[in-house]
Amino acid sequence: MAVSGIDPKRTGELRIHETLDELRTDLADYIAELSEVTVKERGVFSLAISGGCIIDTMGKLCEAPYNKTVDWAKWHVFWADERVVAKSHPDSNYKLAKDGLFSKVPIIPSHMHSINDNLSSEEAANEYEFVIRQLVKTRVISASEVCDCPKFDLILLEIGHDGHIASLFPGHTLLDEKDEWVTFITDSPIAPPERITFTLPVINSASNVALVATGEDKSEVLQSIVNDGVEPDCNSLPAKMVQPGSSNLVWFLDKAAALKLQGPPTSE
Repeated sequence: MAVSGIDPKRTGELRIHETLDELRTDLADYIAELSEVTVKERGVFSLAISGGCIIDTMGKLCEAPYNKTVDWAKWHVFWADERVVAKSHPDSNYKLAKDGLFSKVPIIPSHMHSINDNLSSEEAANEYEFVIRQLVKTRVISASEVCDCPKFDLILLEIGHDGHIASLFPGHTLLDEKDEWVTFITDSPIAPPERITFTLPVINSASNVALVATGEDKSEVLQSIVNDGVEPDCNSLPAKMVQPGSSNLVWFLDKAAALKLQGPPTSE
């Protein structure tokens, strides 16, 4: 679906689907193709995911043909944000991902890099950053050529109703963090309050970033994020601050979420 009034050089590629099922299939194709290319180039595929409905949206990857054709043994999975709860807790993004997808495919368990849930949020963030730094040294994760950040092959994020991504929320001081790769939050406006999260420099250093939004209840915030000419305050929405480069950014939206992105008809 073409959308007028939007600059693709700034926003990246918009993929708008008639149905949620079509979006899920396209996302599975995208991830599988990116995995194949990256494994051929680097020998591994580093993927960081957020919580929310991401695992459900990725669900087709545990079905044919992807469950057989993807080189799962070469995957290393990370969490762009995680709730500081036990891995067995219903709020755990690790549990959600394992139960919903990764227990159904032949991924190597030690390649699922979860946080240490026995630590405080600050300690867990520091240790997770240390783990990532070690994996950059061994080239499991690439290093950015332009800054001191890891360069994940793909970071896959869901956009929240308020425009948040990972555990970076509108107006929060964490949006200004420039030095840390992984930081922590103890006052999340969405429960549970204690979380760890990738920072914006890490997200924007990824080789590829995919943003997912579905449902009409996301349409208003998406209009603020994507459309040009909106109020200046919208520039502080975390999802609008994701700017890895237009060729690296892909939006997976269903028709309902994209409802308000259709501007006035363009003149021929």
